Amino acid sequence: MNVPSPPDHGHDYEDKGGLLARESAGDNAPALSISDISALLKRTVEDRFGFVRVRGELSGVKRAASGHLYLCLKDENARLDGVMWRGNAQRLAFRVEDGVEVIATGKLTTYPGRSNYQIVVDRMEVAGEGALLALLAKTKARLEAEGLFAPSRKRPLPFLPRVIGVVTSPTGAVIRDILHRLRDRFPSHVVVWPVLVQGQGAAAQVAAAVRGFSALPPGGPVPRPDLVIVARGGGSVEDLWSFNEEEVVRAVAECSIPVISAVGHETDTTLCDFAADLRAPTPTAAAEIAVPVLGELAAALSDYDARKKRALVRLFGQARERLDLRARRLPQPQTLLQGQTQRLDDLGDRLRRALGHRTELAGAVLARHAGALRPALLANRVRRERERLAAQRLRPDLLLQRIANARSRIETLDRLRCSLDPKAPLQRGYVLVTGPDGHVVRTLAEAETRHRLTLEFADGRLDVSIGTPAATLPAPTPPRPAPKPRQSAPGDAQPKLL
Repeated sequence: MNVPSPPDHGHDYEDKGGLLARESAGDNAPALSISDISALLKRTVEDRFGFVRVRGELSGVKRAASGHLYLCLKDENARLDGVMWRGNAQRLAFRVEDGVEVIATGKLTTYPGRSNYQIVVDRMEVAGEGALLALLAKTKARLEAEGLFAPSRKRPLPFLPRVIGVVTSPTGAVIRDILHRLRDRFPSHVVVWPVLVQGQGAAAQVAAAVRGFSALPPGGPVPRPDLVIVARGGGSVEDLWSFNEEEVVRAVAECSIPVISAVGHETDTTLCDFAADLRAPTPTAAAEIAVPVLGELAAALSDYDARKKRALVRLFGQARERLDLRARRLPQPQTLLQGQTQRLDDLGDRLRRALGHRTELAGAVLARHAGALRPALLANRVRRERERLAAQRLRPDLLLQRIANARSRIETLDRLRCSLDPKAPLQRGYVLVTGPDGHVVRTLAEAETRHRLTLEFADGRLDVSIGTPAATLPAPTPPRPAPKPRQSAPGDAQPKLL
């Protein structure tokens, strides 16, 4: 295909609306790439706005996994994207969240990927005390909704703490005031955890100190406090801002030891005050709240002792009065014995008369029977009894039958004795278990309560203890066999009785 040549008018032809883009000789506006124009814009913006301070309200705050912070600053008519790299974001003195009005310091740059400009923030501060108070109110509402300030979480303070932990600056006047007040009221053991109370890193140190006291074990090298005081002197809202940080508030709320918050003067209020178990208006007041006055305690003890003595004296006096009143109502011992004495005399007289009468009756009975006791009658009775005795003859068959019956009973008793002999089963392999006192042990439960046992075999004894066998005792002398009943000889007409 042939393309016709343009007409020649005697000079170079310039096609202003042609199909192809051509560069003429001497052209000073060559075509730039997108990357080139983006780089030119970036360099121009950064050179012109290398240091700016921008005031606006935070919106769309997002912290990436890398630690970088992405945000947007806006006012009524415009918005500006921004980024804060991780190193600078970690040094922020407040919690960055939507709705906070701040002043951001940094430089403007462009982001070619989205063809927009943004600010790289180096430092960010809350824009004025009003904005700081608004941030404080917002943080308080959020933590209060979690229940960190609930009255039910408050714990009672110990009446007399042995060890008091103080979280404060070791060089300020606060620690000296606390120690001086404690020394005047009630000398106590104080453990100071030195921290920064203002500036960069103060909140992290205060939170770490509170958690450190809470993690101390009882009886360790560092004594575990019974009470923790978080203290700082007065200052502006910005000076006290470390005690409004969320990590400090959570550390105080989670502390396992009762906490007194003594931050600032009486008119200063921080979120740490709401999370603590008790708020003190000043650090000196915290020391006064922590311990009682030793002199007042001694006076109270003396008063209690005096009241106790008076109560005892009054109690003994009342008891003595009641005893005297009851003693007056009791009759005299002579009065109690008068009736019994008279009765005794009466019974004595009756006894003497009864004995005399009884003697007279016995004499009459004896006189009546005295006639029957004659020698002839007694001799006659003796003769009759002798004749009865002579009539009785001793027959051998009667004695033999009686002896046989006795032998049968003896043999039966001997068999019963052998069957009931506790040592007879020992010949068959059984063992007799006895305790130290000689009583027979019949059950396992009874054996477990004894420390020592004696095992008696057929040929000896063995003393044992729990887990340790004792030495074997010598075999006892075998028992003598029971004597067999003597058989009567056939030629004996009458066996001997003995």
